[in-house]
Amino acid sequence: MIYLFSAIILLGVLIAIHEFGHFIVGRMCNIHIYRFSIGMGPVIFKTHDKQGAEIALSALPLGGYVAFHTEKSTDEDSELLKNLTPEQLANTFESKPKWQRACVMLAGPVANFILAIGILSVIFANSVERQFLPEVSNVTSAYLLENSALRQGDMLTSINGKRVANLQQIRLELLSHSGSSSTLNLNFVSPDSQAEKSIMIPVTDFLSSAEEQNAPEGFLGFGLTMKMKPIVGMISKESQAGLNGLKINDLILSANSQKIVSFEDLALLLQGYEEPSIELKVQRASDTLFLNIPLLTRINESGAQEQFIGIQPGMQRSWLSALSKGAYETYNLSAKTLTFIGKMVVGDLGTQNLSGPIGIVQMAGDTAKAGFLPFLYLMALLSISLGVMNLLPIPVLDGGQLVMLGVEAVRGSPMPEKMENLFFMSGWVAVGCLMVFAIFNDISKFL
Repeated sequence: MIYLFSAIILLGVLIAIHEFGHFIVGRMCNIHIYRFSIGMGPVIFKTHDKQGAEIALSALPLGGYVAFHTEKSTDEDSELLKNLTPEQLANTFESKPKWQRACVMLAGPVANFILAIGILSVIFANSVERQFLPEVSNVTSAYLLENSALRQGDMLTSINGKRVANLQQIRLELLSHSGSSSTLNLNFVSPDSQAEKSIMIPVTDFLSSAEEQNAPEGFLGFGLTMKMKPIVGMISKESQAGLNGLKINDLILSANSQKIVSFEDLALLLQGYEEPSIELKVQRASDTLFLNIPLLTRINESGAQEQFIGIQPGMQRSWLSALSKGAYETYNLSAKTLTFIGKMVVGDLGTQNLSGPIGIVQMAGDTAKAGFLPFLYLMALLSISLGVMNLLPIPVLDGGQLVMLGVEAVRGSPMPEKMENLFFMSGWVAVGCLMVFAIFNDISKFL
């Protein structure tokens, strides 16, 4: 039941936010609204707001809609018009300026992007964000061994000019170049000298198979190990570190004059360490501090006694920093989603990760079991996907409506009714085919 319940909540929130975007902007533009429905099909519950709009909950939680008063409804359904005031009768969708109609169409996707920004901001502000160092563990490519200065221990910093700081960013950036037959420009930093180096890797039909696309970082000619930056993310209650000057978000530069590049370096130094305290050199904003931190003692998993500081790696963000990060991640993931859709269309990216209702139920249940924040993160990702998908120029989606509005602006009049009906029919066929394919994809994963 947790899978079904979590999927209903997930889809319900995404649909409600999307349709509320259309609803509130339509109301601001003074367009009369007959119904605001969460779900499709038969209505199972309804009420009315002060302006007469029906607020409905429908049986099928696979979509929603806002029924605006249009000239067609005026012509075709006299029952809808009985209780309308003259002002409401005049406030049809078509009577409004084109810029207002465009705003109404854009409002749904924009609402999804705003939701994603809000959710990601909450997550970043209420969690310790691990900061990673993508370290070269080994070089396997003969080309790189012979023609580059890449060495074990170098830190990957960017791919084709885009900064990468964790495995997700690396995978997204590499996948955005799937199908490419050119060169990848990767920048590295040597931990010893801090010197930057640029490595050019020629690729042909890059990431052409599903296996490569599932783990693209494994097909660059070198291995990567994700180590953690030695930033203080948490200080345990029993630790003496906080009382002796160590603070959250301090960057540890060295311990007992030994350079610390990663949190793993600090853990390695403490193995077999017997002194009662350790001298840390830390960077706090623009200041460099030297702190003497008393150590604690515990029994490890193998039964041996060991000393530890009582800190965990990561970064805690302020609300302003979290909001900025949330906005950037929403923009970045939106751009990547659009890129991946384009690559799927031309065949450069496989469709094995395209999910339908069954896949969404599976993901919703899995993340709900993992915790509230993972569930929220999935909601943010799907909200971004919903926003981007609805901007595509497919007739029954918001992007298709914008295309029709553009045609009307160019022609000076709406599209002929027969052409409009054909336009909508082709859109329903395209969406239906996509849904069938996504469901088939979901089922194939269980076979």
